[in-house]
Amino acid sequence: MQGKSQRLVELDFFRGLVLLIIVVDHIGGSMVSRFTLHSFALNDAAEVFVFLGGFATATAYVSLAARRSESAARVRFLKRAFELYRAFLVTAALMLAASFLLRPFFGHAPNLALHDLDSMTSQPLSSITQILTFERQPYLAAVLPMYALFALAVPLMLPLARSKPWLLLGLSLALWAFASEIGEFMPSVDDNLWDFNPAAWQLMFVLGVLARCQPVYQRVSANRFGWIVSAGAVALIAGMAYYKLLVLPPVLDSAFKRDLAGPRVINFLAIAWIAANLARYGVVKAVAQRLPWIGALGRDGMVSFVAGTVISLVVDSILFTLTDGLVNVPAGLAADAIAIGALLAVPHAHRRVSTWLGARQPSPAAVPATARATVAAAADNRGR
Repeated sequence: MQGKSQRLVELDFFRGLVLLIIVVDHIGGSMVSRFTLHSFALNDAAEVFVFLGGFATATAYVSLAARRSESAARVRFLKRAFELYRAFLVTAALMLAASFLLRPFFGHAPNLALHDLDSMTSQPLSSITQILTFERQPYLAAVLPMYALFALAVPLMLPLARSKPWLLLGLSLALWAFASEIGEFMPSVDDNLWDFNPAAWQLMFVLGVLARCQPVYQRVSANRFGWIVSAGAVALIAGMAYYKLLVLPPVLDSAFKRDLAGPRVINFLAIAWIAANLARYGVVKAVAQRLPWIGALGRDGMVSFVAGTVISLVVDSILFTLTDGLVNVPAGLAADAIAIGALLAVPHAHRRVSTWLGARQPSPAAVPATARATVAAAADNRGR
């Protein structure tokens, strides 16, 4: 990745592609998901999503610190933590609302948040409090709490990534090593562990931050023996695929993903190395330029993710009911087409709504001078 624009094009493309994969991976009868990452690797799109989140976070932090100041960058990511918290609340509400609307017609679908919905109906105040404190995380909203925690840690993480990367990596590995024990103390209802243990998954976020702040890939790949690392990565990917397809049981213990098992990290790093090679030689940029709508998803990541949770839940519930949970190729392909098409339409719809809302806001010139003075005085009083 040579230039800034190229890097951002690649980053947006990968983020958009991962969002599409996440949507189809959460549709049980999807045909496309038979060929996504989790089908042949020990990791899945979640590692890519969190790693890219760390990379994008470091990119934004470094850019803002250079343009303004470190203080401005720290404040921005404290605000970002609140934005992620708000996105979690919105996603949780959408999961509950969708489950409520789908229940009369598709009540046997396995992924509806029916337990959370029943708790909300019987004990609304305590259930709302549990959602506000992350104790209750309705289906598909569970990835956002750990992201909010990561954003809070960014002001401490980024300076270390730039000045003392080995210290940051060592601290991250130590936290990851004890993640399963730490996860037992995370707030939860009914002793349910978080779907994503933040003490474990911070390692993937930190790796993304370090990849942006430290030129490890550039140095190794530029070495005349760098091809050996690439060859090893290809061999590792092939070996992991063989192990996944022919050796491992079809269903793994939930802790394998929840606590980010070591083989998942290793498999991801091998795949990430090959992806970086493709980006280095311009392959990713060329594909991204031909498929700009995927990059648009990546640029509108948070809104696309939240919309994708609803899309996958609705499509999965309808497909499961229509097929009785059995594999149906035509129906699965139709579900994939609907889900992917709906998600690709999200950035355009979001821009239209934002434009419409912006057009409804009065311009400064249209606000009377006395009103502007009153607002300014009130703001000044609040500042004091």
